[in-house]
Amino acid sequence: MDITDDPDDPALHAQQPADPAGHEEAPDSPAARERRPRAPLRRATDDAMVQKANESIAIRPKKGRLTLLSRRIYNALLFHAQQQGVEERQYSIPLATLIGDAHFNSRNVALLKEHIREMQTTLIEWNSVGAGEQRWTSSQLLGAVEIAERGSGYPVIISWSYPDRVRERLLKPSRYTRILLEVGAQMRSYAAAVLFELGMQYLTSPSRLTMREDLHWWASVLTGRSDVEKVDYRYFKRDVLRPALAEVEALQQDFILELIEHKEGRRVSELQFRVLRRSPAPLEVAQARNTFDLELVERLRQLGLKEEDADLLYTRTDDTLLRATIEHVEQRLRNPALPTLTSPAAYLRDALKKGYAGVPAPALPVAEPAASAVQASVQGIREEWERAQSRDCEARFGTLPEEEQLMLRQAFQDEALPGLMAPIARAWERDGPRSKIAGPLFLRWLARRWQSAEPTEKDLLEFAIARGMLQLG
Repeated sequence: MDITDDPDDPALHAQQPADPAGHEEAPDSPAARERRPRAPLRRATDDAMVQKANESIAIRPKKGRLTLLSRRIYNALLFHAQQQGVEERQYSIPLATLIGDAHFNSRNVALLKEHIREMQTTLIEWNSVGAGEQRWTSSQLLGAVEIAERGSGYPVIISWSYPDRVRERLLKPSRYTRILLEVGAQMRSYAAAVLFELGMQYLTSPSRLTMREDLHWWASVLTGRSDVEKVDYRYFKRDVLRPALAEVEALQQDFILELIEHKEGRRVSELQFRVLRRSPAPLEVAQARNTFDLELVERLRQLGLKEEDADLLYTRTDDTLLRATIEHVEQRLRNPALPTLTSPAAYLRDALKKGYAGVPAPALPVAEPAASAVQASVQGIREEWERAQSRDCEARFGTLPEEEQLMLRQAFQDEALPGLMAPIARAWERDGPRSKIAGPLFLRWLARRWQSAEPTEKDLLEFAIARGMLQLG
């Protein structure tokens, strides 16, 4: 069965019609229960939060496997179940609603069923610590699931339940982390989705240190697999950890995760992560979610990458490395003494792979006696300078007459909105500059519009010294 309904079609969210034959039904019959008034069914908004029990974040499958899509589906179902209430035993929404909230880009129900089965057949161990007690539970993530199709004019409905032993702990947890559903759904890898939720969990912890576990434990948690055996740390770090850390840093603005390696002799035996809160920024910038450096992505597109390839490369590559490599390719293109590049995009990928740019970026040039004491990179200072420009633009924009504000908003909408991801564009259309998601991009766009020229190295150096960003001997 393929889904042919449009997720935005109001008919998908309509109430079921009355029995056309006019038959009376028993009060507790399935049909009567369906017609009881319930909370309105609605799509999750861009700023919707799911309250996720802490013990359900770093889950380690004991049997079976979990995928990125199954985690997205799980979070979306949990959000709607929490909206409908812990007193319910069964939950239901239009299937089109789940497809939209889980960012499921296929309309094939067979594929959706496959991921639902993963959650029903994968055994999870739940470890809870409460007041004076510890509790261990082995359970599945989901109970019974039903997809009901009733023909033309009726929405396809998905209904589900949770195992009784964990239902209340999932829907009304005593210790939980608020996860922004939209940002979690934008992660491209399972490991990044787990690390994002862990970062949010430990961001408010006094130590800001995650659990310390062995390599086998982390490999199982970050891959969603129960069949992990021997772990070669070199490949695990290269193929799983580094891409996931870069992705988490690119898709949210609250924190940076620092990998901590604990060694036995020369061998890495255990891992841990430190959650570093990002530098203070304007209120709207500090709360931003899922924002891209549009200028950097645009430079990738100008080198010949397709839009989706540019976005994907951006999310999977360290910002400093990517920026330095783009500058290397651009300089190479401007050099008339060298042969013309037939494919700048292919050259860029090769340069990233082979490290032509020679990152990390060098420190700012300063007087010789002080050079060895400079601790900040050019890129770090430039980013702080851009945040300061955003704060200034926010204040300046607020003092403009309403007519000028409207003109600038319209110009941003015409110039930048077509290049934004759909969630950011929707947030702008709904909330304008006050949007927690799109507002920071608007401020950066204003800064580039009002800025007379790019800052020189001297400007950045003076800015860094004034802000105390450089420790000089």
